[in-house]
Amino acid sequence: MGTGTPGTPGYVAPKSGYGSGKAIGIGVGAAAAGAGVLFLALHHHGAVTGCVRQTDDGLRLVDEKKNKSYALEPGSVDVKPGDRVELKGKKSSGNGGGQMFEPTKVVKSLGSCGAEAAH
Repeated sequence: MGTGTPGTPGYVAPKSGYGSGKAIGIGVGAAAAGAGVLFLALHHHGAVTGCVRQTDDGLRLVDEKKNKSYALEPGSVDVKPGDRVELKGKKSSGNGGGQMFEPTKVVKSLGSCGAEAAH
C-alpha cells in the first residue's frame, strides 16, 4: 500500500531516448562541414593559375599545379605573355586534341612570370 503506480518512483530513459538528440547534432555538424568543403571545391572549380606564354599558334597558359598547357581562347580576357594569373573559365579539348581553356574572367593578377615565360 502507498507504493503508487509501477515505474513512477525511478524514471529510466528509453533506449533510443536521449541518444537521438546527440545523433541529430552530429548529423547537422557533419552536414555543415560537408557544405563547407563543397563550397571550397566549387569556389575554385574551373580556375587555373599559371603563366601566359606566346607560342606559334597563340597564347598558352601553363597550369603551375598540374603542369599542363592550355591554348587560350583569343579575345576572352586581357592577358599578355609573361603574366602570372589565376583565370576562371572552362576547359575543353581543341580540334587537334589539345587542351583548350576559355577564360571568363581574371580572378587575380599575380605579377610577372619572369623573362623565360615571355618567349
